[in-house]
Amino acid sequence: MITMKTTRKKIKITVEKTDTGFSAFSDDYPLFTTGRTVPELVDNALEAVNFYFEDEGLEFTHENLSFEVDFKQFFQYYKVLNSKFLAHKIGMNPTLLSQYVQGHKKPSEKQTEKILAGIHQIGKELSEINLIHKK
Repeated sequence: MITMKTTRKKIKITVEKTDTGFSAFSDDYPLFTTGRTVPELVDNALEAVNFYFEDEGLEFTHENLSFEVDFKQFFQYYKVLNSKFLAHKIGMNPTLLSQYVQGHKKPSEKQTEKILAGIHQIGKELSEINLIHKK
């Protein structure tokens, strides 16, 4: 019997939108999975990673997985997030961000970090909102 030990190893998983949901793969390991929803895809990816590393006695958690999606697919899926609004929020030229979103240009690492920080800030703001409802 193999004794499983947790690991700190990080696995990068690339996510792509498909007609039936989502697919995910790793460039570093022969790992592939699908899911109808993002939460299902995340769970399936974790299961695939743990299955792949089972013989090595390694056990992974969600924290070990790093999910990445390109800008175009991100904005296609999260249509609630408007690139013009995001550009204004982070102080970026809206035309430039639009070119990233459409896949015409690829952002630098610094620009990617700025965009991601803006997305996280908007997510934080949204998560702290309580809606008022009248009875």
